[in-house]
Amino acid sequence: MPKFIPGLQLSEQFYKKVVKELIKKKFSNLKYSAALIGSGSEVLGFDTPLSTDHHWGPRVIIFVSSKDIKYRKKISDYLSKNLPLKFKGYSTNFSEPDEDNVQLLIEAKKGDPINHRVGITTIEEYFKNYLGINPRKKLTAYDWLTLSEQKLASIRNGKIFHDQIGLKKVIKKFHYYPKDVWLYLLASEWTKINEEEPFIGRCGDVKDEIGSSIIAARIVQSIMNLCFLMEKTYAPYSKWFGTGFSKLKCAKKLSLHLSNVLNSKKWKERQKHLAQAQKIVAQMHNNLKLTKPLPTKTTSFHERPYHVIHGDIFAKELRKRIKDPDIRKIPTNIGSVNQFTNSVDILVDILDEERMLGKLKVLYK
Repeated sequence: MPKFIPGLQLSEQFYKKVVKELIKKKFSNLKYSAALIGSGSEVLGFDTPLSTDHHWGPRVIIFVSSKDIKYRKKISDYLSKNLPLKFKGYSTNFSEPDEDNVQLLIEAKKGDPINHRVGITTIEEYFKNYLGINPRKKLTAYDWLTLSEQKLASIRNGKIFHDQIGLKKVIKKFHYYPKDVWLYLLASEWTKINEEEPFIGRCGDVKDEIGSSIIAARIVQSIMNLCFLMEKTYAPYSKWFGTGFSKLKCAKKLSLHLSNVLNSKKWKERQKHLAQAQKIVAQMHNNLKLTKPLPTKTTSFHERPYHVIHGDIFAKELRKRIKDPDIRKIPTNIGSVNQFTNSVDILVDILDEERMLGKLKVLYK
């Protein structure tokens, strides 16, 4: 195997040293943008040598105007005949997608056309297929709430190599949530914590340490979600969630406490470590100055011997600051699609994104 090169770097070099020159030679008048955004661990910067076994290799997306998309096949065919067999030691030829849509790097024979992964599309076509929306239109609150953070991260964290038709301007729209959507998401995550935090002790009281552990793990995930939100960073889906969290500024303070919660064998020990983590995240909330200062220490849940942060207080204060009428009239803090499901099918693999988004929006009305 050739020396591993992070996929985003590999694709940038592939574009600049090969694809760019071929387009310039044959299609010198073409106005286009080139980037690597969307699916793939390399787009998020999380790829390793193991990632090279599928869907990985020298690739790039070429965005052209709607009037020039008629040249898609001509451009693709030209690249098939003129791309080198290898780049930086990696084949530029991919297998046909299998029944699971998986493509592998395979060796091409000299003289055979290259089955490359230089995609040619328009900005509108790409975003409709990938996010189910028209990127030229203003996004509604409901649009934002039904967009997968994994996919938003893969748009924001990708890289533009060349831009003549305004791709950078479009991507900037997806940089992060509008303020009122952000406030609602923060409130929703605090609500999730509030709904279950006393159950850690209640399960423990009836000798259900497994149930207590499961609930504690969910609250740990909610704390991590709050951290992503507070640092205005899209959270990746489950495969990269912990890796993404480790890159946050607050991870150094929180990681040990969260690990201790997950590793605790008894509910009282679990609760003690969770209280330390909750104190840190409550102080992070206060540092944002979105609401009046709120308590950072856990206290008793009514008359029961369970210590909780009372996430409902945070949620109520955050909702008071929301001005958008569409968000204000949402009756419950169910949050975004990322907050009420971990389904990979919904967050990553939906084939008919536009149809699914339409169904999800019904939840908010």
